[in-house]
Amino acid sequence: MTIATLSDVLRPALQGGYAVPGLVCLGWEDMRAYAMAAEAERAPVILQAGPSCRAHTPLPVLGAMMRNLADSVDVPVVIHLDHGYTFDECQEALEAGFTSLMYDGSRLPLTQNIAATAQVAELAHGAGISCEGEIGFVGYSGGEGSAGTDPDEAAIFASQSGVDAMAISVGNVHLQQDKEGGLDEARLRAIEQTTTLPLVVHGGSGVPVAQRLHLAQSSRICKVNIGTELRMAFGAALRTAINADPARFDRVAILKETHAPVMEAARAVIRGLGANGKA
Repeated sequence: MTIATLSDVLRPALQGGYAVPGLVCLGWEDMRAYAMAAEAERAPVILQAGPSCRAHTPLPVLGAMMRNLADSVDVPVVIHLDHGYTFDECQEALEAGFTSLMYDGSRLPLTQNIAATAQVAELAHGAGISCEGEIGFVGYSGGEGSAGTDPDEAAIFASQSGVDAMAISVGNVHLQQDKEGGLDEARLRAIEQTTTLPLVVHGGSGVPVAQRLHLAQSSRICKVNIGTELRMAFGAALRTAINADPARFDRVAILKETHAPVMEAARAVIRGLGANGKA
């Protein structure tokens, strides 16, 4: 069994100058491709169940699938709840076998965010697993705007919330399909001066690949979440499979053809964070 907690994989990443990919899962096909990509690259990986995934598949089912995949490979696999919005949801994920809980109180005032996140951190640590929290709000491409992380608030959050990793808003945006943006390194460096915690970037698909690797090697960022980039690879492979023969109807045969392209896209993400060979 290679199931790991978030702290198990982020502490070595922080010391070794690389980042571990937090790969956003939507179903069996992509999470299997991600686990096999990690094994092929000899890299740790974080399989993440976000809100849209949980709306489609119940947490107990997701936990069982992810634990099955972790058992099938020999590299560290973290089973991570991404953007848990309530204590009860985090409790359910814990009971479903998740090894890392992310409580997202980023829309709350600082004191409320700290109080709510600390409850989840206490829950996680009592069970021997990890907790991620978020300070500053990461917005959505074409939707809700971001609120950048204030370094002074980050210092307070880091010291009082009890989290093992801290997600920050430094120019990153969820659901961005291009890589024309980039992170605000000045804000990042100011935040780094306030904490010794591993830092997390959500919305990593919109960050230029060269900057991902640069910051993985030179900053406290040691977890980068990638979702949109891999969903685009899955969608392209699925369209190719369907369009190759419009008369096809066997979903298993069709979905099987998404595996190799998605696995290769995940392998590229892993290499682009310097995590290959680090298992």
